[in-house]
Amino acid sequence: MSTILRRLPPTAVTGLRTGARHSLAEVYRPADLIVLGLGVMIGAGIFSIAGQQAATTAGPGVILSFMIAGIAALLACLCYAELSSTMPTSGSAYTFTYVIFGEVWAWIIGWALILELQFAAAVVARAWGAITVAAIANFGVRVPDKEFVQDVLVLAILVLLTGVVALGARVGLRALWVMVSAKLLAIGAVIVVGLLYLDPANFGDFHVPPKTLDTAPATVLEVLVGQSQAFGWFGIFAAASAIAFAYIGFDVVATSAEETVNAPKAIPKGMIRSLVLATVIYLAVALVMVGMVSYTKISVDAPLASAFRAVGVDWMVHVIDAGAVLGLTTVILVLMVGQTRVLFSMARDGLIPRGLARVSRRYHSPTRVTLVIGFVAIVVAEFVPVLTMQELVVIGTLFAFAFVAAGVIVMRRRMPHLQRGFRVPFSPLLPALSLLATFWLLVNLRVLTWVWFTLWMAFGLFVYLVYGRRKSVLARPHAPERVLSTGGRHRR
Repeated sequence: MSTILRRLPPTAVTGLRTGARHSLAEVYRPADLIVLGLGVMIGAGIFSIAGQQAATTAGPGVILSFMIAGIAALLACLCYAELSSTMPTSGSAYTFTYVIFGEVWAWIIGWALILELQFAAAVVARAWGAITVAAIANFGVRVPDKEFVQDVLVLAILVLLTGVVALGARVGLRALWVMVSAKLLAIGAVIVVGLLYLDPANFGDFHVPPKTLDTAPATVLEVLVGQSQAFGWFGIFAAASAIAFAYIGFDVVATSAEETVNAPKAIPKGMIRSLVLATVIYLAVALVMVGMVSYTKISVDAPLASAFRAVGVDWMVHVIDAGAVLGLTTVILVLMVGQTRVLFSMARDGLIPRGLARVSRRYHSPTRVTLVIGFVAIVVAEFVPVLTMQELVVIGTLFAFAFVAAGVIVMRRRMPHLQRGFRVPFSPLLPALSLLATFWLLVNLRVLTWVWFTLWMAFGLFVYLVYGRRKSVLARPHAPERVLSTGGRHRR
């Protein structure tokens, strides 16, 4: 019971608590945070998810689905903003939970974030390989052994981006600015050209009569309802759950708090602004997708590309390919940055080997943990069928969302004296609504996903009991005082 109640003191994260070996340089400014958010939230899915959900689940109402998903994400984002402004540290939800709920709960959230970020990097890398091979083929180049070429490309991109992250935040930031700017230009071309071919008749009344599917119930909600449905309002809300996957990533911005200038003010603004911009961009692409072609004629495999081909603008396919490749490259890069910062924090707290928290004096980056993460991502991407298990990324994220929303409510009661750079308006109402929205998204995940997630968390709890509980810095006598004793004089 003492371990469950053992909490990190707020002063350990509201002030500097580590020496030169374990501190990170301040690199990010407000504009950089927006680029970081757009880098991870806008990937290849922007060219496909609207068409896929319109064709199979929501019809033209997919535009409403994007709005609903955006509101749900914004509620979670506001909660992250308050906690990040109060505890500007690289651990994000893991550290918030450590302070508010205790060590064992922090471990659980940290373990869920490992699942989210590590698995996401592998999933996106695998998708990047497939899209890159398809883009090469679209230029008329014959690819003799697609599977082998894809494996080589996945290995190459993960090795390259691991090196970029290991070389330090400044190197990764410069590369990110270039790639995000290029993919936004591609998305802008898609929107501008697509608007020229809109047909208002394709929108209908945004509502398609519901229909019962012949497939067996797969999600928790479908099991409770007893059947699978598409279209109608049920389909619109179900599509919102799938679309929420596109908005996941703003929480990665919170992991950069320790490296951000004036983090209590900058992090909330960066997260909220990047999420709002991403929502507007997704809505614009969804509007173009649904407006160009009737939802009944959308190709699920390549919806946006097929839509442009249908209206005779074949050259846009190459623009879409370029945007998709760049989009997924930035997603992998930001995910790896976020993962290194979470594991860095867990190592600094002793819950995983502390040697992983060593900061390279040459690159001012947690190089050791970066190399470990890159190696694991390569193994998972190359040898695990990750594309069939991508919902595990979503469930890990949503689990963290729930604790962050609850954390805002609890912290307001337990620690009202802490200085906050941002406060969630209408609290506890909005955090409670965030909890409800997160619960809705969770019950729209497959039962099989819940089974795998439960097994992963059970294994994680075993690891904590065997290692983390004993090695934690809080398990040592006078730990809070020693954690705080190194002060801020080594801050770069």
